Amino acid sequence: MSSTTDHSMTPMGPTARSLGLLNCHVCRRLYPARETPAGHHLHCSLCKASLHRRKSNSLARTWALVIAAMLLYLPANIFPIMSVVISGRGEPDTILSGVVALMNADAMVIAILIFFASITVPMLKLCGLTFLLISVQRRSHWRPKDRTRLYRLIEVIGRWSMIDMFMLSILVALVKLGAVATIEPGIGATSFAAVVVLTMFAAESFDPRLIWDSIEEDR
Repeated sequence: MSSTTDHSMTPMGPTARSLGLLNCHVCRRLYPARETPAGHHLHCSLCKASLHRRKSNSLARTWALVIAAMLLYLPANIFPIMSVVISGRGEPDTILSGVVALMNADAMVIAILIFFASITVPMLKLCGLTFLLISVQRRSHWRPKDRTRLYRLIEVIGRWSMIDMFMLSILVALVKLGAVATIEPGIGATSFAAVVVLTMFAAESFDPRLIWDSIEEDR
């Protein structure tokens, strides 16, 4: 990911910044950039959001959120996320042991879905954001389009991440309707919910235009 990569391998047309334009982070409209008094910002005429050339302190804020999510990812998988009580007896389950319990209960589809959504997706999101942050800080010219697509994928997945917690709450409600078994959420569920929220904020804080800035500036 060296910044000395051949520029000819990365064709790029004019950008909004090179044309003196500002892009609204919310509705994506373009506006001509102009000077404003200190402490004041231009605002989008459509959604009223503040306009900036780049998201302020994007890398620092994204790093802070990613590191916090990584620290919480460990207790989210170590501490119990739920307790399955059957006929008055039961033990707390972590995410992984809960998946095994669901498999033993012939709920294979739910087990696979929870494993993918609760273990695989958060880890991939954290790894993807870390890769993007490092590549931007190293001013890499490697496959900017693919890195931008990776960010868009992380952003889209992040919007649906809370479905994991909804699944748990629905599962608790459904099982409690029965007379044989009950499910109670554990402390791991809180840590996991925090991981989901932090990764969503991290994806929102990252500015994908930084991927292209080093290429434009080095040219």
